[in-house]
Amino acid sequence: MIELLENCVRIPSLSGQEKNCAEFLVREMQARGFDRAFVDESGSAVGIIGTGPRQIVLLGHIDTVGGDVPVRYDGDGADRKLYGRGTVDAKGPFCAFVLAAQMAKSSMANGQWSIIVIGATEEEAASSRGARHASTQYQPELCVIGEPSGSDGITLGYKGRLLVKAHFEQGVVHTSRPEPTASEKAVNLWQWAKQFADGYNVDKPKMFDQIMPSLRDIKSGGNGLREWCDVLIGLRLPIEFGPAQVQSIIEAQFEVIGADEGCGLEFWGPEVAFRASRDTVLARAFVDAIRAEKLRPAFKHKSGTADFNIAGPAWNCPIVAYGPGDSDLDHTPHEHVEIAEFERGVRVLVRVLQSVVMLN
Repeated sequence: MIELLENCVRIPSLSGQEKNCAEFLVREMQARGFDRAFVDESGSAVGIIGTGPRQIVLLGHIDTVGGDVPVRYDGDGADRKLYGRGTVDAKGPFCAFVLAAQMAKSSMANGQWSIIVIGATEEEAASSRGARHASTQYQPELCVIGEPSGSDGITLGYKGRLLVKAHFEQGVVHTSRPEPTASEKAVNLWQWAKQFADGYNVDKPKMFDQIMPSLRDIKSGGNGLREWCDVLIGLRLPIEFGPAQVQSIIEAQFEVIGADEGCGLEFWGPEVAFRASRDTVLARAFVDAIRAEKLRPAFKHKSGTADFNIAGPAWNCPIVAYGPGDSDLDHTPHEHVEIAEFERGVRVLVRVLQSVVMLN
């Protein structure tokens, strides 16, 4: 099973540069007996098995963050691992989708279902181009998002998100003056964001219910006459606190700190947190399939954001996120998947698909 993933991760596919990877996956799906396989208008790789009106969508993503993680194998036997960018996030889960759909094809004799496998583009870029396009093209009865949950994990929720870039600019003053510099104003905005989150989180012990700020970048400079500082802050948001609400509060605080002429705010990547029910036919199918592998199913809620946030509200159907791999390795220099883990994930998905296509 691992050969498909190895060949896939050998093809670089940064967000916005997925063309070669998508074309490779389309050829693979065609060779593996998919009824249709093509690159769609968003650049995503799409494969379809079956022609029935009832759809189950397996929505993964094939773009990756930057950083060269050399593709290699390590270890022996049950401990053998495949290293490479995307082995976990999220070419691994998507390749597991392709293999599982191929193996489940023989179970689709009743003609009621279509399995639609989508390797979406630009998930890591916060634009989610592929998922947004897919949300307008299909009407699934069930949806699985391809993200690493571990072969025993079933993810039911992802936090919301808002990214904000603040630009502070002003005339240079002597360092003996008490007025804050542009850099100090930028730092003040970050410190305020931290304090605001700490205050909001004080009675919320669960991470999924908290506001989680992160300082992504800070740059400063000047020309001797004017000085400037840019600060990039990311906020992971709970269900109860949406990006529009946070944006209005930040805008007010920006004015308090000192928005002189030439200063400004830029917001992007807003996503509302989404949580699905565990009491659905899809979640129960995963529980049964994981138990069949002699594993204990674990329901999870993630502190990140995924195409789950787009597909969940758009399709309003039973949805989970699932995929082999340890999400703690996402984006790291040590990204790898255990081959035994990957194969377990494929077997779980095959059992889920086989049980779904038997639904009346």
